[in-house]
Amino acid sequence: MVGIFKETGSGTKLDRAERKKVLALAQSRQIDAILVTELSRWGRSTLDLLNTLRELENWKVSVIAMNGMAFDLSSPYGRMLATFLSGIAEFERDLISERVKSGLAVAKARGKRLGRQAGVRPKSDRLLPKVVAMRAEGRSYRWIARELGISKNTVADIVQRHRANA
Repeated sequence: MVGIFKETGSGTKLDRAERKKVLALAQSRQIDAILVTELSRWGRSTLDLLNTLRELENWKVSVIAMNGMAFDLSSPYGRMLATFLSGIAEFERDLISERVKSGLAVAKARGKRLGRQAGVRPKSDRLLPKVVAMRAEGRSYRWIARELGISKNTVADIVQRHRANA
């Protein structure tokens, strides 16, 4: 086993750093198999999944789902099974997305306030003095973000809330 790679955030995003690392290992022939929790977790869409499985097949790397299913795209049966399962997975993701959007629309129509609750943000409040001091020194949002290990958006939010309260 080379390692465990776990994505954080949405699997539908285009930039999946851990997946890129695994593909780089596969391309450089450092691995010969990839174990995934389920096939649908490996690809963003049916097309993406099938293209990636073909790439892996060309590199002689097999993909095995934790339920024990291996996907051999060199056989017609394997290609059909992978296509069918990835199509079902994409359909399931689309249904979940529709349900979430529908639920949010109903909640909004009922007057429910969506989003984060207004109020105290402990991490931002703790970093406020440091961010304000660094801005006073003329530091950029990007520099501050790197220095404190937070995002530029968090820095901007801290500065904006500080200005509003000043």
